Amino acid sequence: MFTLAEVASLNDIQPTYRILKPWWDVFMDYLAVVMLMVAIFAGTMQLTKDQVVCLPVLQSAVNSKAQSSVSGNADVTPGFEATTDQDKGMAMRTVSLESAPTITPDIPLSRTTYSQLQSTVSNQEPKNEKQDSSGRKTNLDYQQYVFINQMCYHLALPWYSKYFPYLALIHTIILMVSSNFWFKYPKTCSKIEHFVSILGKCFESPWTTKALSETACEDSEENKQRLTGAQSLPKHVSTSSDEGSPSASTPMITKTGFKFSAEKPVIEVPSMTILDKKDGEQAKALFEKVRKFRAHVEDSDLIYKLYVVQTVIKTVKFIFILCYTANFVNEISFEHNCKPKVEHLTGYKEFECTHNMAYMLKKLLISYISLICVYGFVCLYTLFWLFRIPLKEYSFEKVREESSFSDIPDVKNDFAFLLHMVDQYDQLYSKRFGVFLSEVSENKLREISLNHEWTFEKLRQHVSRNAQDKQELHLFMLSGVPDAVFDLTDLDVLKLELIPEAKIPAKISQMTNLQELHLCHCPAKVEQTAFSFLRDNLRCLHVKFTDVAEIPAWVYLLKNLRELYLIGNLNSENNKMIGLESLRELRHLKILHVKSNLTKVPTNITDVAPHLTKLVIHNDGTKLVVLNSLKKMMNVAELELQNCELERIPHAIFSLSNLQDLDLKSNSIRTIEEVISFQHLKRLTCLKLWHNKIVNIPSSITHVKNLESLYLSNNKLESLPVAVFSLQKLRCLDVSYNSIAAIPVEIGLLQNMQHLHITGNKVDILPKQLFKCVKLRTLSLGQNCITSIPDKIGQLVQLTHLELKGNCLDRLPAMLGQCRLLRKSGLVVEDHLFDTLPSEVKEVLNQDTSITFANGI
Repeated sequence: MFTLAEVASLNDIQPTYRILKPWWDVFMDYLAVVMLMVAIFAGTMQLTKDQVVCLPVLQSAVNSKAQSSVSGNADVTPGFEATTDQDKGMAMRTVSLESAPTITPDIPLSRTTYSQLQSTVSNQEPKNEKQDSSGRKTNLDYQQYVFINQMCYHLALPWYSKYFPYLALIHTIILMVSSNFWFKYPKTCSKIEHFVSILGKCFESPWTTKALSETACEDSEENKQRLTGAQSLPKHVSTSSDEGSPSASTPMITKTGFKFSAEKPVIEVPSMTILDKKDGEQAKALFEKVRKFRAHVEDSDLIYKLYVVQTVIKTVKFIFILCYTANFVNEISFEHNCKPKVEHLTGYKEFECTHNMAYMLKKLLISYISLICVYGFVCLYTLFWLFRIPLKEYSFEKVREESSFSDIPDVKNDFAFLLHMVDQYDQLYSKRFGVFLSEVSENKLREISLNHEWTFEKLRQHVSRNAQDKQELHLFMLSGVPDAVFDLTDLDVLKLELIPEAKIPAKISQMTNLQELHLCHCPAKVEQTAFSFLRDNLRCLHVKFTDVAEIPAWVYLLKNLRELYLIGNLNSENNKMIGLESLRELRHLKILHVKSNLTKVPTNITDVAPHLTKLVIHNDGTKLVVLNSLKKMMNVAELELQNCELERIPHAIFSLSNLQDLDLKSNSIRTIEEVISFQHLKRLTCLKLWHNKIVNIPSSITHVKNLESLYLSNNKLESLPVAVFSLQKLRCLDVSYNSIAAIPVEIGLLQNMQHLHITGNKVDILPKQLFKCVKLRTLSLGQNCITSIPDKIGQLVQLTHLELKGNCLDRLPAMLGQCRLLRKSGLVVEDHLFDTLPSEVKEVLNQDTSITFANGI
């Protein structure tokens, strides 16, 4: 047999789940426990004391009653004789009812009682023989009485009297299971367990206390400001919903996070300004858990539906129990008439029986019905609550009014239902939980943790000097910009990369040396005071983005900006001109660098034409088709159109009269017959046509008389025309990585040549006229087929860089020692060839470069 504790365990839940048990569920649990006790008590009484006592109904009963009315209390002698063979063989000894021990209906007849009865009868035989027998003789022995009692218990008693305790127990167990099934069902149990775990951690998190305390302090400060000058007693600000929420007539102060402005000082709480690092990490982990849990739970409403279903089941169960139980109350009675059809065994047809547990069972049944009624009314109230309001929607409006976290979102589906259930337990849980749904709260936590981790000393260690010998700080993938950054007043360059929540406060005005700012996938927000400082002081800005909408709007208002570098996608249908049409405000812009996927040069770029001196367009392989806007860029001195899939030199370029440097790198140019038009560009000094598909150089290139640098590397040239060597001002010629087989002897005409690059060709002989170019400083002859170097190389006294690696040389000329500026670091050659030089030449080449430059230049 099971105990009450074992059955009651069906109603037990984890203590942490109690926050999801509203008062009606708790009340129904207690009712279920009481009903369980009633069922077990009734079952125990029935198993231990339940019995039926029966006596036969004699045929002369009516006559006996008539005679007793006349003669008073006269004794009536039985007139019935046993006629069966069994009765004839039995002893004629009889026992009267008065002399036998009394058997109460509350005590069942057991074997022990039967033995006691036998001994009592045997002890009283002598006395009874002397006395007269009294009572009505039935001629039934003890075994026959036991048999009749058992037969009539099963035949005469109503089934409900016998099985009521078991039915009550089964019904109660079903109600208990129905009440807590949503805590046990696997698909809901995991979500509930996760929710309760997160809710408890959020409730106990130090960050929750800090966030709410800061809100209270901010509200208190606002109240003090509103009460300034008022002739009333000061009042303490309450955090309750009645006193803390602003009234409709009170102007709201917008709070978007920590602000640094000169007008309003930042409110600080001395006791809570620093959050422990461990607590901060736990809080950040909680934000991530809440975010993932919300995304997981808001997708379905299984918990809500299951709770509704189990409530409906309990209500239907209540109606069913009440309907059939009420009909059986009156069937439980003390007296029963029994006709077992065992006359051949006992000699009697009818028996009158009494049920000793009748009154007790009837009282227990009435009590059980009363409990079921109360239980049912509570179920009906639960259903009313479930359908009275939309429980699949939960609004944090009250929390938003009471706190500074106005961005706490409303939730839906199972997430909303769980919060509604928690509110029935304690609304403080939802209020503290809402802190972890707010992005403003998360940003505040990040700021505090960030400032705690990135101190001034740590930031100072990350400051380095770049190629321009400027102090530079690069911050990568942080949650924000640490406040200590703006204390580095001597910083020249600040790089912010992959910092989505970057905010530039007014403290940046302390960085008087800051002139260059990099924003790489970092849509920084700037306060008004900070913007004023950047507008007046910033000179160079690099912005890298995925979509043009990520470019901060304040970028186009930096009127003193000199250089702007834009790297990202500009060629989408929705934002072709959004980013560039506002450049007209950049009145001092000199350099515009666009690395994107443009199909045409935007017409609005001409807004900066009057003062723009350098325009760079680097495409990602997208063909640049329309370039008519370039005609208006009359003041552009440097133009780069790289990787734009150009097949010819654009005619719009020939209108740029001030053009000095043209770079058409990495295009698909095959012919440059248009080069004759460059004669109109009197200031053109540098022409870069490298990394194209040019096959030959037209003789008309001689008309570009002012050309000083010509870059034709990585093309398909097979020869150099004589016309190239008529460019007397040419100082740099780069024809590396072509298929040139010979260097024309006319190269000696280039007396001003300083840099010659022929690396990666098929040259095998160096003409002696090459060494007439005595001003050569750089001579790159690597990866050719050269077999020997003439001794006249010693005439190149200004040579500082000589590349010979990758040829067919077997020795180096000793005349290299006469190249007094050449050192081993500038000599690119195989080691075994360097060893062929005389020792005195090696010593000269191994001299300190600084000493040589001091003496020779």
